[in-house]
Amino acid sequence: MPLIKNGCVVDNEWTFIDDSTDPDGTGLVTVSLPRYLQDVTRERTRNVTLGVRLTPSDDPDLLLPHLDHLPLIEIEFPKYTDGRGYSLAQILRRRHGYTGELRAVGHVLRDQILYMNRSGFDAFETARADLSQVLEALSEHSAYYQPAADGHPTVFARRHLRPD
Repeated sequence: MPLIKNGCVVDNEWTFIDDSTDPDGTGLVTVSLPRYLQDVTRERTRNVTLGVRLTPSDDPDLLLPHLDHLPLIEIEFPKYTDGRGYSLAQILRRRHGYTGELRAVGHVLRDQILYMNRSGFDAFETARADLSQVLEALSEHSAYYQPAADGHPTVFARRHLRPD
C-alpha cells in the first residue's frame, strides 16, 4: 500500500510482524501492543528498531513509559465506521505529548484523512487514495472552530490575535 507522509509518497521501510512470527533480527519492525510490552527489552538488545501497532481496543496509557523510545505508532482502522482510532491519536498527541510518527493503517479512506490529520496523524497508509487526493483532502478547509492535535489555531484564536 502507498505510504503518504509530509505531502509525498514515501517508501515504507517498516514491516508489521504478527504475533506468530519472529523478527529476522534486523530492521524496522512494528508489532502488536501485547507483544511490544512483552518483548520490548529483549528486542532492544537486538538490531531491531521497534514500533507498535494499536488496535481500537488497545489502551494507549500502557505506552506511557515507552513513548520517548517509540519512533512509530501505527493505529489500525479495521473499518471506516470505527472512529476509536481518532481518540487514540488525540490521547497520544494531546494528553501524552507523543512526538514521533503517528500512522493511520487499515481501512483509510480519502474522506477521513483531513480528520485523521486534525487528530494527530502525520502519515497515512492507504490503497484507497492517491497523493493528489490526500493533498486535496488536507487542504479542504482553511479555518477550524475546534482545537485539535494538529496545532492549527482556531478561528477564535486567530480573531483575537489580529492587531486592531
